[in-house]
Amino acid sequence: MKTTPVSRLPSPGWVLWVALSACATLGKLSFKEPDIRLERIDITGLSLGGGTLDLVFDVYNPNTFRIRSTRMEVDLDLEETHFGTALLERPLDLSPDNHSRVIVPTRFEWAGLGAGARALLTKRAVGYGLVGKVILDTPLGDETVALKANGNVPLRKLVR
Repeated sequence: MKTTPVSRLPSPGWVLWVALSACATLGKLSFKEPDIRLERIDITGLSLGGGTLDLVFDVYNPNTFRIRSTRMEVDLDLEETHFGTALLERPLDLSPDNHSRVIVPTRFEWAGLGAGARALLTKRAVGYGLVGKVILDTPLGDETVALKANGNVPLRKLVR
């Protein structure tokens, strides 16, 4: 009668070494929040009822590993007037130690913006305020990064 060889299980020492090596590698990883900066706002459409804007962000991933965003929510104020909320649920792939351009489309309605809102769209630059969050998927687990920024940003016109 012919016997088939029984597969040999790894020794407990080998399993322990692999586990410790994995822990040592993960121990060296630490999550650093990405630097998210509003680069410009592009006016992409205007109508009698409102319009659309693209918020163009420069996102720098300072980590040594790839991260993916699963959701980005941003409230936008222009010249101290709330313009709307942007939501991006499309996954973004952020390469390690690299800059990525992220475009977040935003819709707004003229109603409730006040009389000065249309005038601010004629400026070359506007004061902005952003409050929001970005949910990231990392090798270390999910991370939520708060987004809060204000300053002046170029406003790229629909018609040049």
